[in-house]
Amino acid sequence: MKIYTKTGDDGTTSLFSGGRVSKAHLRIETYGTVDELNSLLGVVRAFQPTSQGDQWLERVQNQLFYLGADLATPLDAASSHIVRLDANSAQWLEDAIDEITAELPPLKQFILPGGSPAAAHLQVARTVCRRAERLAVTLGEHEAIGGSIIPYLNRLSDFLFTLARWENLRAGISEEKWSVR
Repeated sequence: MKIYTKTGDDGTTSLFSGGRVSKAHLRIETYGTVDELNSLLGVVRAFQPTSQGDQWLERVQNQLFYLGADLATPLDAASSHIVRLDANSAQWLEDAIDEITAELPPLKQFILPGGSPAAAHLQVARTVCRRAERLAVTLGEHEAIGGSIIPYLNRLSDFLFTLARWENLRAGISEEKWSVR
């Protein structure tokens, strides 16, 4: 099977449910940003975070594939093979955040993104996640989307921030505080 189909040469792409839309459609922009986030998490994993961090990120990457498929399939589409994101995914993130936070020093002021290569890239991933969340909010203002999508992305950005702090802690790298002038 060839990787190229040439069907998108006219600037359109197909949705999982059938039908074609512009590649500039907000739905495509939204799940394309989720795909960008997933790829960035692959970069984080290439920088060899802790074993536990890598396991968590692998799980998130798998969840992001479900999220992308969910976003690529309008809610009113008849599709038996699409797994919709549910509240359990966001709950898992909350549980992981609580577990990680228990080991971190309290955050009393803003910190500068950076530290180890894995932590620095987690901070970039956090910002891409926030962009995906903003796009999902906008998409949800125009079309129906799953009720767990926005809470999941909101929690995921918190998870990525917390995991970045934890990776730095585990690497023995101190957080650099934002200096107010």
